[in-house]
Amino acid sequence: MAGSRAGVSIEDVSKTFTVRVGKQVQEVPVLDRISLHIEPGEIIALTGLSGCGKTTLLRILLGLEKADSGRVLVDGAEIKGCGEDRSMVFQNAQLFPWRTALENVEFGLEARGVPKAERRRIALEKLELVGLGHAVDRRPDQLSGGMQQRVGLARALSVDPAVLLMDEPFGALDAQTREGLQAEVLRIHAETGKTIVFVTHDLDEAVLLADRVVLLVPGPGRIEEVFPIDLPKPRTDLVTVRGLTEFGTQRYEIWRRLMTGAPAPAVAS
Repeated sequence: MAGSRAGVSIEDVSKTFTVRVGKQVQEVPVLDRISLHIEPGEIIALTGLSGCGKTTLLRILLGLEKADSGRVLVDGAEIKGCGEDRSMVFQNAQLFPWRTALENVEFGLEARGVPKAERRRIALEKLELVGLGHAVDRRPDQLSGGMQQRVGLARALSVDPAVLLMDEPFGALDAQTREGLQAEVLRIHAETGKTIVFVTHDLDEAVLLADRVVLLVPGPGRIEEVFPIDLPKPRTDLVTVRGLTEFGTQRYEIWRRLMTGAPAPAVAS
């Protein structure tokens, strides 16, 4: 149900794409029997090398792609397509250039037939939540890249989804802006309790944000390992978190497994 905290169950999900190369048609396996349970209110980071199926898996969770086999359940109900219980923040904000920030956030509510006064109230509330209460009347060309992504985040939150899906939303931003938005995601999560599935190539970002980091490997995409992130909460001071020994240790273990496929050797006590 939209507005609640929902768990997600991915059960033996596989996906193959059919591609044409010249006159030949080839079957390209993308995902192979992915299974994962996500607790209500949990932040999961999906990471791995390019081509391991992270974005495809996220699109299946949203309902934009259909798995060839297996299923996805949200709050115990199998998904059959896109639904109001899930919402996506994309790699770029994909805002309508002729609409203001406020009108862009209102769009999903307008499509659902929400009355004008109510959708205006909700849109203003979500723009305040992401720190853009001062920029509601600006159009996209009057907003920085980071501000545009905040509008995209506000738009995704406006429909009050139980599960928020994020596909490398900060990858194209400069480091300072990206780090500010990482802190915003944690603050918004603390306020809303949404279940979040976050795709990223940035291992620092994965460890900073997630309760668990899921490492996928290609050929076809499969889960190599799931890393619980044992860092203190709330993670309000990301500068301090980055300086923790545990942060460096957990990031290194994920990096090592990503690059070599081998777990770190045990350290004698």
